[in-house]
Amino acid sequence: MAICAVYTTQLNPTCSFSTPASKTQTQLGFGFGFCQKQQVVFYKRSQSSSRRASVSLITCSAGGQETVVIGLAADSGCGKSTFMRRLTSVFGGAAEPPKGGNPDSNTLISDTTTVICLDDYHSLDRTGRKEKGVTALDPRANNFDLMYEQVKAIKEGKAVDKPIYNHVSGLLDPPELIKPPKILVIEGLHPMYDQRVRDLLDFSIYLDISNEVKFAWKIQRDMAERGHSLESIKASIEARKPDFDAYIDPQKQYADAVIEVLPTQLIPGDNEGKVLRVRLIMKEGVKFFNPVYLFDEGSTISWIPCGRKLTCSYPGIKFTYGPDTYFGNEVSVLEMDGQFDRLDELIYVESHLSNISTKFYGEVTQQMLKLSDFPGSNNGTGLFQTIVGLKIRDLFEQLIASKAKTPVEATRA
Repeated sequence: MAICAVYTTQLNPTCSFSTPASKTQTQLGFGFGFCQKQQVVFYKRSQSSSRRASVSLITCSAGGQETVVIGLAADSGCGKSTFMRRLTSVFGGAAEPPKGGNPDSNTLISDTTTVICLDDYHSLDRTGRKEKGVTALDPRANNFDLMYEQVKAIKEGKAVDKPIYNHVSGLLDPPELIKPPKILVIEGLHPMYDQRVRDLLDFSIYLDISNEVKFAWKIQRDMAERGHSLESIKASIEARKPDFDAYIDPQKQYADAVIEVLPTQLIPGDNEGKVLRVRLIMKEGVKFFNPVYLFDEGSTISWIPCGRKLTCSYPGIKFTYGPDTYFGNEVSVLEMDGQFDRLDELIYVESHLSNISTKFYGEVTQQMLKLSDFPGSNNGTGLFQTIVGLKIRDLFEQLIASKAKTPVEATRA
Protein backbone atom coordinates (compact mmCIF):
# COMPACT_ATOMS: atom_id res chain seq x y z
CA MET A 1 0.00 0.00 0.00
CA ALA A 2 1.39 3.39 -0.97
CA ILE A 3 1.14 6.61 0.99
CA CYS A 4 1.01 9.83 -1.02
CA ALA A 5 2.45 12.97 0.58
CA VAL A 6 1.65 16.34 -0.98
CA TYR A 7 3.38 19.65 -0.35
CA THR A 8 1.32 22.60 -1.62
CA THR A 9 1.99 26.25 -2.28
CA GLN A 10 -0.08 29.09 -3.72
CA LEU A 11 -0.22 28.43 -7.45
CA ASN A 12 -0.05 30.61 -10.52
CA PRO A 13 -2.77 30.22 -13.20
CA THR A 14 -0.14 28.85 -15.59
CA CYS A 15 1.60 25.77 -14.24
CA SER A 16 3.16 22.69 -15.79
CA PHE A 17 3.08 19.17 -14.35
CA SER A 18 5.86 16.71 -15.08
CA THR A 19 6.99 13.28 -14.01
CA PRO A 20 10.50 11.90 -14.54
CA ALA A 21 9.11 8.59 -15.72
CA SER A 22 7.22 10.01 -18.68
CA LYS A 23 9.36 13.09 -19.23
CA THR A 24 6.27 14.92 -20.43
CA GLN A 25 4.64 18.18 -19.43
CA THR A 26 0.99 19.11 -19.37
CA GLN A 27 -0.32 22.65 -18.93
CA LEU A 28 -2.65 22.69 -15.94
CA GLY A 29 -3.50 26.37 -15.62
CA PHE A 30 -4.65 26.50 -12.00
CA GLY A 31 -6.61 29.71 -11.36
CA PHE A 32 -5.43 30.35 -7.82
CA GLY A 33 -3.57 33.66 -8.10
CA PHE A 34 0.13 34.37 -8.39
CA CYS A 35 3.02 32.04 -7.61
CA GLN A 36 4.93 32.73 -4.44
CA LYS A 37 7.03 29.55 -4.59
CA GLN A 38 8.17 27.90 -7.73
CA GLN A 39 7.26 24.26 -7.32
CA VAL A 40 5.10 21.64 -5.66
CA VAL A 41 6.41 18.09 -5.13
CA PHE A 42 4.17 15.03 -5.08
CA TYR A 43 5.74 11.72 -4.04
CA LYS A 44 4.65 8.34 -2.85
CA ARG A 45 6.42 5.83 -0.64
CA SER A 46 5.72 2.37 0.70
CA GLN A 47 4.98 1.76 4.35
CA SER A 48 8.16 -0.25 4.71
CA SER A 49 10.48 2.29 3.16
CA SER A 50 10.95 6.04 3.31
CA ARG A 51 12.71 6.07 -0.04
CA ARG A 52 10.93 8.03 -2.76
CA ALA A 53 9.48 5.81 -5.46
CA SER A 54 8.60 8.63 -7.85
CA VAL A 55 8.55 12.40 -7.98
CA SER A 56 6.13 14.70 -9.81
CA LEU A 57 6.91 18.37 -10.22
CA ILE A 58 4.59 21.32 -10.77
CA THR A 59 6.43 24.39 -11.94
CA CYS A 60 4.72 27.79 -12.05
CA SER A 61 5.48 30.54 -14.50
CA ALA A 62 6.10 34.00 -13.11
CA GLY A 63 3.29 35.70 -14.97
CA GLY A 64 -0.40 36.09 -14.16
CA GLN A 65 -3.54 35.37 -16.10
CA GLU A 66 -3.66 35.63 -19.88
CA THR A 67 -4.57 39.06 -21.23
CA VAL A 68 -7.92 39.44 -22.99
CA VAL A 69 -7.47 41.23 -26.34
CA ILE A 70 -10.11 43.48 -27.93
CA GLY A 71 -9.79 44.91 -31.46
CA LEU A 72 -11.39 48.19 -32.58
CA ALA A 73 -11.22 49.17 -36.25
CA ALA A 74 -12.30 52.42 -37.88
CA ASP A 75 -11.15 55.11 -40.28
CA SER A 76 -9.51 58.25 -38.93
CA GLY A 77 -11.93 60.69 -37.32
CA CYS A 78 -14.68 58.11 -36.82
CA GLY A 79 -14.94 58.13 -33.03
CA LYS A 80 -12.36 55.57 -31.86
CA SER A 81 -11.09 57.87 -29.09
CA THR A 82 -14.59 58.54 -27.77
CA PHE A 83 -15.39 54.83 -27.78
CA MET A 84 -12.17 54.10 -25.86
CA ARG A 85 -13.09 56.64 -23.17
CA ARG A 86 -16.56 55.11 -22.82
CA LEU A 87 -15.07 51.61 -22.57
CA THR A 88 -12.49 52.49 -19.91
CA SER A 89 -15.20 54.35 -17.95
CA VAL A 90 -17.23 51.12 -17.75
CA PHE A 91 -14.27 49.42 -16.06
CA GLY A 92 -13.69 52.38 -13.76
CA GLY A 93 -10.83 54.86 -13.66
CA ALA A 94 -9.64 57.23 -16.34
CA ALA A 95 -7.19 56.09 -19.00
CA GLU A 96 -4.02 58.18 -19.07
CA PRO A 97 -0.71 58.21 -21.00
CA PRO A 98 2.17 56.25 -19.41
CA LYS A 99 3.59 58.25 -16.51
CA GLY A 100 7.08 59.62 -17.03
CA GLY A 101 7.19 58.41 -20.63
CA ASN A 102 7.14 60.05 -24.04
CA PRO A 103 4.65 62.97 -23.89
CA ASP A 104 3.65 62.13 -27.46
CA SER A 105 2.84 58.49 -26.65
CA ASN A 106 -0.41 57.20 -28.14
CA THR A 107 -0.89 54.63 -25.35
CA LEU A 108 -3.57 54.98 -22.69
CA ILE A 109 -3.40 53.02 -19.42
CA SER A 110 -6.01 52.51 -16.69
CA ASP A 111 -6.24 50.09 -13.78
CA THR A 112 -7.74 47.38 -15.99
CA THR A 113 -7.08 48.32 -19.60
CA THR A 114 -4.22 49.33 -21.84
CA VAL A 115 -5.09 50.88 -25.19
CA ILE A 116 -2.44 50.89 -27.90
CA CYS A 117 -2.78 52.70 -31.21
CA LEU A 118 -1.81 50.60 -34.20
CA ASP A 119 -0.33 53.68 -35.88
CA ASP A 120 2.69 52.78 -33.73
CA TYR A 121 3.33 49.90 -36.13
CA HIS A 122 3.87 52.16 -39.13
CA SER A 123 7.00 50.93 -40.87
CA LEU A 124 7.34 54.23 -42.75
CA ASP A 125 7.34 57.68 -41.22
CA ARG A 126 5.51 60.59 -42.84
CA THR A 127 8.43 61.43 -45.14
CA GLY A 128 8.93 57.79 -46.09
CA ARG A 129 5.27 57.41 -47.08
CA LYS A 130 5.44 60.54 -49.18
CA GLU A 131 8.60 59.34 -50.96
CA LYS A 132 7.06 55.94 -51.74
CA GLY A 133 3.67 57.39 -52.67
CA VAL A 134 1.65 55.36 -50.14
CA THR A 135 -0.81 56.35 -47.43
CA ALA A 136 -0.90 55.12 -43.83
CA LEU A 137 -3.88 52.96 -44.84
CA ASP A 138 -1.70 50.94 -47.23
CA PRO A 139 -0.40 47.68 -45.66
CA ARG A 140 3.02 48.40 -47.18
CA ALA A 141 3.38 51.28 -44.70
CA ASN A 142 2.81 49.01 -41.68
CA ASN A 143 4.82 46.28 -39.92
CA PHE A 144 2.32 43.45 -39.40
CA ASP A 145 4.98 40.94 -38.37
CA LEU A 146 5.96 43.08 -35.38
CA MET A 147 2.32 43.84 -34.60
CA TYR A 148 1.51 40.14 -34.45
CA GLU A 149 4.59 39.22 -32.41
CA GLN A 150 3.98 41.92 -29.80
CA VAL A 151 0.21 41.45 -29.43
CA LYS A 152 0.82 37.70 -29.08
CA ALA A 153 3.48 38.30 -26.44
CA ILE A 154 1.26 40.64 -24.42
CA LYS A 155 -1.63 38.17 -24.64
CA GLU A 156 0.70 35.52 -23.19
CA GLY A 157 1.63 37.80 -20.29
CA LYS A 158 4.96 39.12 -21.56
CA ALA A 159 6.07 42.75 -21.59
CA VAL A 160 7.21 44.27 -24.91
CA ASP A 161 9.09 47.33 -26.12
CA LYS A 162 6.52 48.82 -28.46
CA PRO A 163 7.49 51.48 -31.02
CA ILE A 164 5.88 54.94 -30.98
CA TYR A 165 4.66 56.81 -34.03
CA ASN A 166 4.81 60.50 -33.26
CA HIS A 167 1.75 62.18 -34.79
CA VAL A 168 3.23 65.62 -34.12
CA SER A 169 6.57 65.16 -35.90
CA GLY A 170 5.54 62.33 -38.22
CA LEU A 171 8.61 60.37 -37.09
CA LEU A 172 9.12 57.00 -35.39
CA ASP A 173 10.22 57.64 -31.78
CA PRO A 174 12.15 55.24 -29.47
CA PRO A 175 10.02 52.41 -28.06
CA GLU A 176 8.13 52.31 -24.74
CA LEU A 177 7.66 49.39 -22.35
CA ILE A 178 4.15 47.89 -22.37
CA LYS A 179 3.33 45.48 -19.55
CA PRO A 180 0.51 42.97 -19.98
CA PRO A 181 -2.80 44.35 -18.60
CA LYS A 182 -6.01 42.50 -17.83
CA ILE A 183 -7.49 43.86 -21.06
CA LEU A 184 -5.51 45.01 -24.09
CA VAL A 185 -7.36 47.10 -26.67
CA ILE A 186 -5.70 47.50 -30.05
CA GLU A 187 -7.35 50.33 -31.97
CA GLY A 188 -6.64 51.76 -35.37
CA LEU A 189 -6.89 51.16 -39.08
CA HIS A 190 -5.82 47.49 -39.26
CA PRO A 191 -6.66 45.36 -36.18
CA MET A 192 -8.45 42.75 -38.31
CA TYR A 193 -6.45 43.03 -41.53
CA ASP A 194 -3.78 40.41 -40.77
CA GLN A 195 -5.29 36.99 -40.03
CA ARG A 196 -2.60 36.21 -37.45
CA VAL A 197 -3.53 39.30 -35.43
CA ARG A 198 -7.25 38.71 -36.03
CA ASP A 199 -6.96 35.21 -34.54
CA LEU A 200 -5.56 36.68 -31.31
CA LEU A 201 -8.68 38.80 -30.70
CA ASP A 202 -11.19 37.71 -28.08
CA PHE A 203 -13.71 40.25 -29.40
CA SER A 204 -13.74 42.74 -32.27
CA ILE A 205 -15.67 45.91 -33.10
CA TYR A 206 -15.88 47.98 -36.27
CA LEU A 207 -17.09 51.60 -36.32
CA ASP A 208 -18.68 52.05 -39.74
CA ILE A 209 -19.39 55.69 -40.56
CA SER A 210 -21.19 56.15 -43.89
CA ASN A 211 -19.63 58.39 -46.53
CA GLU A 212 -22.47 60.93 -46.21
CA VAL A 213 -22.06 61.29 -42.44
CA LYS A 214 -18.25 61.24 -42.63
CA PHE A 215 -18.39 64.04 -45.21
CA ALA A 216 -20.84 66.09 -43.10
CA TRP A 217 -18.70 65.66 -39.98
CA LYS A 218 -15.53 66.66 -41.82
CA ILE A 219 -17.19 69.76 -43.25
CA GLN A 220 -18.41 70.80 -39.80
CA ARG A 221 -14.95 70.34 -38.30
CA ASP A 222 -12.62 71.46 -41.07
CA MET A 223 -14.62 74.37 -42.45
CA ALA A 224 -15.90 75.78 -39.16
CA GLU A 225 -12.85 75.08 -36.98
CA ARG A 226 -9.90 74.95 -39.36
CA GLY A 227 -10.91 77.26 -42.19
CA HIS A 228 -10.55 74.67 -44.96
CA SER A 229 -12.39 75.11 -48.23
CA LEU A 230 -15.11 72.73 -49.36
CA GLU A 231 -13.00 71.77 -52.37
CA SER A 232 -9.97 70.84 -50.25
CA ILE A 233 -12.16 68.73 -47.93
CA LYS A 234 -13.62 66.84 -50.88
CA ALA A 235 -10.13 66.30 -52.33
CA SER A 236 -8.83 64.94 -49.01
CA ILE A 237 -11.68 62.46 -48.71
CA GLU A 238 -11.38 61.31 -52.32
CA ALA A 239 -7.61 60.82 -51.97
CA ARG A 240 -8.11 58.38 -49.06
CA LYS A 241 -11.11 56.57 -50.48
CA PRO A 242 -9.37 53.97 -52.72
CA ASP A 243 -7.14 52.72 -49.89
CA PHE A 244 -10.00 52.86 -47.39
CA ASP A 245 -12.20 50.77 -49.69
CA ALA A 246 -9.38 48.30 -50.36
CA TYR A 247 -7.85 47.80 -46.91
CA ILE A 248 -10.01 49.21 -44.08
CA ASP A 249 -13.66 48.75 -44.98
CA PRO A 250 -13.41 44.96 -45.71
CA GLN A 251 -12.43 44.33 -42.08
CA LYS A 252 -16.02 44.84 -40.92
CA GLN A 253 -16.92 41.38 -42.25
CA TYR A 254 -14.78 39.89 -39.44
CA ALA A 255 -16.17 42.02 -36.60
CA ASP A 256 -18.26 40.52 -33.80
CA ALA A 257 -20.11 43.84 -33.47
CA VAL A 258 -20.48 46.72 -35.92
CA ILE A 259 -21.75 50.19 -35.03
CA GLU A 260 -23.01 51.64 -38.29
CA VAL A 261 -23.76 55.38 -38.50
CA LEU A 262 -26.07 56.54 -41.31
CA PRO A 263 -28.13 59.60 -42.29
CA THR A 264 -31.54 59.80 -40.63
CA GLN A 265 -34.60 58.44 -42.42
CA LEU A 266 -36.90 60.61 -40.31
CA ILE A 267 -36.10 63.79 -42.28
CA PRO A 268 -36.51 63.40 -46.06
CA GLY A 269 -33.46 64.61 -47.98
CA ASP A 270 -31.43 65.48 -44.87
CA ASN A 271 -27.75 66.07 -45.59
CA GLU A 272 -26.56 67.92 -42.48
CA GLY A 273 -25.60 64.80 -40.51
CA LYS A 274 -26.88 66.23 -37.23
CA VAL A 275 -29.68 63.68 -36.77
CA LEU A 276 -28.37 60.14 -37.16
CA ARG A 277 -29.62 56.62 -37.70
CA VAL A 278 -27.35 54.19 -35.86
CA ARG A 279 -27.39 50.40 -36.18
CA LEU A 280 -25.79 47.93 -33.76
CA ILE A 281 -25.07 44.77 -35.76
CA MET A 282 -24.30 41.82 -33.48
CA LYS A 283 -23.00 38.50 -34.76
CA GLU A 284 -24.79 35.41 -33.48
CA GLY A 285 -22.88 32.47 -32.00
CA VAL A 286 -19.95 34.42 -30.53
CA LYS A 287 -18.78 32.75 -27.33
CA PHE A 288 -19.61 34.70 -24.16
CA PHE A 289 -21.55 37.31 -26.19
CA ASN A 290 -25.35 37.32 -26.24
CA PRO A 291 -26.82 39.98 -28.57
CA VAL A 292 -28.98 42.71 -27.09
CA TYR A 293 -32.67 42.56 -27.99
CA LEU A 294 -35.73 44.79 -27.82
CA PHE A 295 -38.93 43.37 -26.25
CA ASP A 296 -38.83 39.84 -27.72
CA GLU A 297 -35.65 38.03 -28.76
CA GLY A 298 -35.64 36.98 -32.41
CA SER A 299 -38.80 38.93 -33.32
CA THR A 300 -38.98 41.85 -35.73
CA ILE A 301 -39.89 45.00 -33.81
CA SER A 302 -40.62 48.62 -34.77
CA TRP A 303 -41.09 50.92 -31.77
CA ILE A 304 -41.77 54.63 -31.41
CA PRO A 305 -41.36 55.40 -27.68
CA CYS A 306 -44.15 57.15 -25.83
CA GLY A 307 -43.75 60.94 -26.12
CA ARG A 308 -44.94 61.45 -22.54
CA LYS A 309 -42.15 59.23 -21.20
CA LEU A 310 -39.31 60.24 -23.53
CA THR A 311 -38.95 63.89 -24.51
CA CYS A 312 -37.65 64.37 -28.04
CA SER A 313 -37.84 67.23 -30.50
CA TYR A 314 -38.63 66.92 -34.19
CA PRO A 315 -38.23 64.50 -35.93
CA GLY A 316 -38.69 62.19 -32.91
CA ILE A 317 -37.14 58.80 -32.18
CA LYS A 318 -37.71 55.39 -33.68
CA PHE A 319 -36.23 52.02 -32.69
CA THR A 320 -36.20 48.82 -34.74
CA TYR A 321 -34.89 45.35 -33.95
CA GLY A 322 -34.74 42.03 -35.73
CA PRO A 323 -32.69 39.21 -37.26
CA ASP A 324 -30.69 39.70 -40.45
CA THR A 325 -27.64 38.45 -42.34
CA TYR A 326 -24.36 40.38 -42.67
CA PHE A 327 -21.57 39.13 -44.94
CA GLY A 328 -23.13 35.68 -44.78
CA ASN A 329 -23.33 35.65 -40.96
CA GLU A 330 -26.50 35.47 -38.88
CA VAL A 331 -26.85 38.70 -36.92
CA SER A 332 -29.25 40.61 -34.70
CA VAL A 333 -29.67 44.31 -35.48
CA LEU A 334 -30.80 47.00 -33.05
CA GLU A 335 -31.37 50.41 -34.62
CA MET A 336 -32.06 53.90 -33.28
CA ASP A 337 -33.03 56.85 -35.50
CA GLY A 338 -33.27 60.29 -33.90
CA GLN A 339 -31.88 61.86 -30.73
CA PHE A 340 -32.64 62.34 -27.04
CA ASP A 341 -33.49 65.69 -25.46
CA ARG A 342 -33.12 64.50 -21.86
CA LEU A 343 -30.66 61.74 -20.97
CA ASP A 344 -32.23 61.19 -17.56
CA GLU A 345 -35.27 59.80 -19.39
CA LEU A 346 -33.13 57.16 -21.11
CA ILE A 347 -34.05 54.75 -18.32
CA TYR A 348 -37.39 54.31 -20.13
CA VAL A 349 -35.61 52.94 -23.21
CA GLU A 350 -33.13 50.94 -21.13
CA SER A 351 -35.97 49.15 -19.32
CA HIS A 352 -37.19 47.73 -22.66
CA LEU A 353 -33.79 46.31 -23.66
CA SER A 354 -32.55 42.87 -22.58
CA ASN A 355 -29.10 41.21 -22.54
CA ILE A 356 -27.42 44.59 -21.91
CA SER A 357 -25.07 43.07 -19.28
CA THR A 358 -25.68 45.72 -16.63
CA LYS A 359 -24.76 45.14 -12.98
CA PHE A 360 -27.80 47.06 -11.73
CA TYR A 361 -30.99 48.66 -13.00
CA GLY A 362 -30.22 51.92 -14.80
CA GLU A 363 -26.49 51.40 -15.33
CA VAL A 364 -26.66 52.34 -19.02
CA THR A 365 -28.43 55.58 -18.14
CA GLN A 366 -25.91 56.28 -15.38
CA GLN A 367 -22.98 55.81 -17.77
CA MET A 368 -24.59 58.06 -20.39
CA LEU A 369 -25.25 60.81 -17.83
CA LYS A 370 -21.71 60.54 -16.46
CA LEU A 371 -20.27 61.14 -19.94
CA SER A 372 -23.00 63.44 -21.24
CA ASP A 373 -20.46 65.90 -22.69
CA PHE A 374 -18.96 63.22 -24.97
CA PRO A 375 -19.77 63.37 -28.71
CA GLY A 376 -22.81 61.28 -29.63
CA SER A 377 -24.31 61.24 -26.14
CA ASN A 378 -27.70 62.39 -27.44
CA ASN A 379 -28.04 59.68 -30.12
CA GLY A 380 -27.44 56.03 -30.92
CA THR A 381 -23.65 56.32 -31.24
CA GLY A 382 -23.22 57.04 -27.53
CA LEU A 383 -25.95 54.60 -26.50
CA PHE A 384 -24.58 51.68 -28.50
CA GLN A 385 -20.94 52.40 -27.61
CA THR A 386 -21.95 52.30 -23.94
CA ILE A 387 -23.85 49.03 -24.37
CA VAL A 388 -20.94 47.42 -26.24
CA GLY A 389 -18.61 48.54 -23.43
CA LEU A 390 -20.84 46.77 -20.89
CA LYS A 391 -20.94 43.67 -23.10
CA ILE A 392 -17.12 43.64 -23.26
CA ARG A 393 -16.95 43.83 -19.46
CA ASP A 394 -19.30 40.86 -19.24
CA LEU A 395 -17.32 38.93 -21.86
CA PHE A 396 -14.08 39.60 -19.96
CA GLU A 397 -15.56 38.35 -16.69
CA GLN A 398 -16.93 35.20 -18.34
CA LEU A 399 -13.60 34.50 -20.07
CA ILE A 400 -11.66 34.82 -16.83
CA ALA A 401 -14.15 32.65 -14.94
CA SER A 402 -14.02 30.02 -17.69
CA LYS A 403 -10.21 29.90 -17.74
CA ALA A 404 -10.09 29.52 -13.97
CA LYS A 405 -12.79 26.84 -13.90
CA THR A 406 -11.77 24.58 -16.80
CA PRO A 407 -8.27 23.53 -15.60
CA VAL A 408 -9.58 22.70 -12.11
CA GLU A 409 -12.33 20.56 -13.62
CA ALA A 410 -9.73 18.82 -15.80
CA THR A 411 -7.69 17.82 -12.74
CA ARG A 412 -10.77 16.25 -11.16
CA ALA A 413 -11.51 14.10 -14.20
